[in-house]
Amino acid sequence: MEISFVSFLQSVTSSPVLLITVLLTLGVIFVNGWTDAPNAIATCITTRCMRVRSAIWMSAVFNFLGVFIMTQINSSVASTISNMVDFGGNTREALIALCAALFSIVVYSVAASWFGIPTSESHSLIAGLSGAAIAIQNGIGGINMSEWAKVLYGLVLSIVLGFATGWVLCKVVSIICRNIDRRNTNVFFRGAQIVGAAAMSFMHGAQDGQKFIGVLFLGIAFSNGQDNVSGAVIPVWLMILCSIVMASGTSVGGEKIIKSVGMDMVKLEKYQGFSADLAAAFCLLYSSLFGIPVSTTHTKTSAIMGVGAVRRLSAINFGVVKEMVFTWIFTFPGCGLISFLMAKLFLAIF
Repeated sequence: MEISFVSFLQSVTSSPVLLITVLLTLGVIFVNGWTDAPNAIATCITTRCMRVRSAIWMSAVFNFLGVFIMTQINSSVASTISNMVDFGGNTREALIALCAALFSIVVYSVAASWFGIPTSESHSLIAGLSGAAIAIQNGIGGINMSEWAKVLYGLVLSIVLGFATGWVLCKVVSIICRNIDRRNTNVFFRGAQIVGAAAMSFMHGAQDGQKFIGVLFLGIAFSNGQDNVSGAVIPVWLMILCSIVMASGTSVGGEKIIKSVGMDMVKLEKYQGFSADLAAAFCLLYSSLFGIPVSTTHTKTSAIMGVGAVRRLSAINFGVVKEMVFTWIFTFPGCGLISFLMAKLFLAIF
């Protein structure tokens, strides 16, 4: 399936349901750039390597590049998301259910962001799609377990690999720099951490951008009477559209989340912030290349915990960690339930 921008516009203008789906998807992408992308630059700001506004604009640019470049190189994450659920053969009802899933993600994400709690739009997206698929299929038959298993792999991978990589990198850096004057290392790590934050922003765009491209592509397929996206090629114009929207969301900021991730969890020095950013970026790159959808929030916070553990476990504020874990645990049933109810409601109304 190949879709030109002109045919896309024609489909949107002729189908109100597709128009709503596109607007909701772009809204979710914007919210993701607003609430999730700040995690990428949290450490860079709290270690005073960059000012808030400068870091946000830098992150916006690299989020754009991450979505655009990585999707052309390897779009396996987008494929995983597209094939994770089965909305059935009725493409009209499938499109309505997809609308409900996207609506639930916006509601859940904005509510969590209001309280300054880092959310995982990745998990919200997966929960929303799953809840809608269960609603339309009246059971778990709409869940593709082989693809869903990658979510569980990603959950474990982001925590274990993020923590371990953060610990190892920070330990290595500490050993290398132990006999060097701290003032000299601070000069180096100030610049190195900016590079690390840019890499983290790039990989955030690569991971999360692909997820929402997969959803938008699925909606376009439904509107054209196709119940799957097998053999589809993601057009460049779609990558650019999603990139611009995510970058715009990032430019809005997310200072509550920056404070929660970068300051409240563990107090970091510049070399520690660099280690956390580099570790998280590596984990996201590894996951993206193998088509495993992971949470950028999970990965970054796990890397920060690993870095903090090098000094001592007591350096980590486990109160903040506990709050985040509860948020992540409640995302699947919470967002999934909202999506299930919204799908039933939308299907009854429309």
